[in-house]
Amino acid sequence: MMTSEWGEKSTAELMSRYVSKEPGHGVPKEGWRICLAHEFKEKRKPFQANNVSLSNVWNHIGLGVRYLIWWYKKTQVEKKAPFIDMFRAQPLRQIYGAPLGGIGGGTITRGWRGEFCRWQLNPGMYHFKTVIANQFTVCLRRGGQTVYQQVLSVERPPTLQGWNWGFCGEYAFYHALYPRAWTVYHLPGQNVTLTCRQISPVIPHDYQDSSLPVAVFVWDVENKNDYDLDVSIMFTMVNGSGHKDDKSGGHWNEPFHLEKDGEAVSGVLLHHCTTVNPYTLCIAAREQPDREVSHQTAFSPKGTCRDLWNDLITDGRLDSPTGSSPPTLKGEKVAAALAVGCLVPAHKHNSLEFCLAWDMPKITFGSGEREHFRRYTRYFGIKGDASPSLSHYALTHYKQWESSIEEWQKPILQDSSLPSWYKSALFNELYFVADGGTVWVDLSKDDDVSGGVRSEDGGLPAQPAVVKEYGRFAYLEGQEYRMYNTYDVHFYASFALIMLWPKLALSVQYDIAGSVVQQDLTERLHLMSGLRSPVKTKNVVPHDVGDPDDEPWQRVNAYLIHDTADWKDLNLKFVLQVYRDFHLTLDRQYLQDMWPICQAVMESEIKFDQDGDGLIENSGYADQTYDGWTVTGPSAYCGGLWLASLCVMCKMARLLDESEEYQHYKDFLDRGRAAFDRLLWNGKYYNYDSSGRQLSNSVMSDQCAGHWFLKASGLGDEEYQVFPKEKIQSALKSVFDLNVMSFADGQMGAVNGMRPEGVPDRSSVQSDEVWIGVVYGLAATMIHEGMWAEGMRTAEGCYRTVWERLGMAFQTPEAYCEKNIFRSLAYMRPLSVWAIQLAVNMSQEVSTAAAKTEDNKT
Repeated sequence: MMTSEWGEKSTAELMSRYVSKEPGHGVPKEGWRICLAHEFKEKRKPFQANNVSLSNVWNHIGLGVRYLIWWYKKTQVEKKAPFIDMFRAQPLRQIYGAPLGGIGGGTITRGWRGEFCRWQLNPGMYHFKTVIANQFTVCLRRGGQTVYQQVLSVERPPTLQGWNWGFCGEYAFYHALYPRAWTVYHLPGQNVTLTCRQISPVIPHDYQDSSLPVAVFVWDVENKNDYDLDVSIMFTMVNGSGHKDDKSGGHWNEPFHLEKDGEAVSGVLLHHCTTVNPYTLCIAAREQPDREVSHQTAFSPKGTCRDLWNDLITDGRLDSPTGSSPPTLKGEKVAAALAVGCLVPAHKHNSLEFCLAWDMPKITFGSGEREHFRRYTRYFGIKGDASPSLSHYALTHYKQWESSIEEWQKPILQDSSLPSWYKSALFNELYFVADGGTVWVDLSKDDDVSGGVRSEDGGLPAQPAVVKEYGRFAYLEGQEYRMYNTYDVHFYASFALIMLWPKLALSVQYDIAGSVVQQDLTERLHLMSGLRSPVKTKNVVPHDVGDPDDEPWQRVNAYLIHDTADWKDLNLKFVLQVYRDFHLTLDRQYLQDMWPICQAVMESEIKFDQDGDGLIENSGYADQTYDGWTVTGPSAYCGGLWLASLCVMCKMARLLDESEEYQHYKDFLDRGRAAFDRLLWNGKYYNYDSSGRQLSNSVMSDQCAGHWFLKASGLGDEEYQVFPKEKIQSALKSVFDLNVMSFADGQMGAVNGMRPEGVPDRSSVQSDEVWIGVVYGLAATMIHEGMWAEGMRTAEGCYRTVWERLGMAFQTPEAYCEKNIFRSLAYMRPLSVWAIQLAVNMSQEVSTAAAKTEDNKT
């Protein structure tokens, strides 16, 4: 529940005054709620070069010059968008709500005030434009006369002046529990409550309906008057997305009617006829005997649009022409409207159902080299004529979707041991699985994900069964950091996939494994070092599988700031994920397929143990996911990941009866464990690194990442206890006392680096940031160790900062500082909140087992 202030009134006060007595039909208790009149007081700015300290500017002056040259060539010569645009960071717009649509078919975001305001229809490419004509409007009629007609928007735009704008936001609130959202409107002076329920088919373990590019809006109308009312809802939609190609000409609309299996839907198709990735939008409604469906095929969304307004106000319905609209001329836009009306008796409810669908079956990425077919085309075809069928299916199946969603969420929502804020964080952060520039495509008959190395030579099948059946999946590092399946970050985010859509998690792993054995010896300049080196080195894990503005999967490593072949964490994170995924799926074929790839990347990693003590060393550069924070020699973060990887290699060798390999990795583990303890343990926690530099004893919040993955994989005890329990708990207590409670009064999560004297480590641009996804992983580690209160307190600081204080709902960033700055809105890593739920599940299983044992003894 939002509790920040709006003017002199808090949101909670506004809710109490206007909405809490009758919260609306079916709105759950748990979730994120905000009054439509709310204004966030704090207005943060994105990270810019002028935010960097003078010492850090000097350290990165070469990077700045090289990036500027590269940026100019990319934007001015190649006419392409940079994969990270340091000069055009997205400003903070405190407007976003739950995105519409399933997984991998594109998304449209509807803001919490009702705007259609963020668009990702072309794969991985965003634009942030509010299309003001995309609205819902209500018309109330009594005795044949219209008594009230209002656009359900608080906006007062300079266009469409013939419409009645400016709904008073104090009379409405928005509530999100992804993948559903509710907006409740109390119509002033009308004694009528409207509740719009927004449903997208994002359903765990469902690999069909979850891929559909559709959303349903169900409007519940409650008439609290002593007389009957005729109620109509009108849905207007522009043919396009607010992009410049809306005016490119050749777009046209047509009405449709589809009857199938005794159910009928009708509406308007908006054909968007671009040269690249054309698509059709569809607004549709379900026809029923006591509903009247009408439409306006085409209207111009400029000027006053008074004719459309008067058409509805006259009789609560629209004039419904039967023909198609002519194609638009260049410079013109066209829109369509759909209205549904029904009788709502006195003191009764009734409901109206709408669907928004979009059909872009064939996609090409920025290079235009290959054509891909989205996952949903397996069920609805590739011809581009699926919008009527999609809308019919959505309107006749959404109740089943809701039942499945409720069955999934109910045990967590009803668990009284879990705090309310956590339940909101857990489900609402899941938005990124669909809205992370996500693509989900079928494997073509010619695709080879193995990298060309056959199984008998230590590679993979050309088309592994799981990829062939469930397709290829990719999501961005962030909406501003445009790289697919960024692997050092996916390490954190992957908990959501492996727990909810495990086949997609395994598909990602096969793609990464196939790219491990590939190489691209094309030399390119890396911006940090200024040196030239190959794009991709063989037998190392790639940083990412490519840029959607190029050709993902075919050309990997869009990231060119560092040469990531020298990174110390990527190979280790692959090995750790392989075993964790096996532990959670028990897919033995997967384990067997991944084993030779794990061996290959571990052999590449061993070279980083330059002194032969069994422990890898960092290079003195930023050679891991903290790519702006240098580390020298053995380090807590990479050293811990290394030991954990050796541990799971031993475990996998045992499972696969590889006794020689077991002994090989066990020898490294025994020596490395001793060196790790000797070089990094200081009696309270593990030092940041062992370099002996002034700041080498900083307290890193992420120092137990390796142990976290062991616990999440059911390891860390008895034979496979790598890190002594008392040392882990001491380290976590140090992190809690210093990085959490000594930072921002304990209200903002854990800062990445803290000095033992209780001030943030400001030696880099990242050491004094809070990384939300890292904090959620830290909280999970604490819960694994029985530190429930500390873990929840740590994670709560991030949720309340992002969602309640800073207005970053449905755009959780990678990072924020204590004051003023954030970095990289809408980021992958916070999906690690699902690691907390895994820790909760495992701790509850342990408690249940202990209770049963005690009962048996009794």
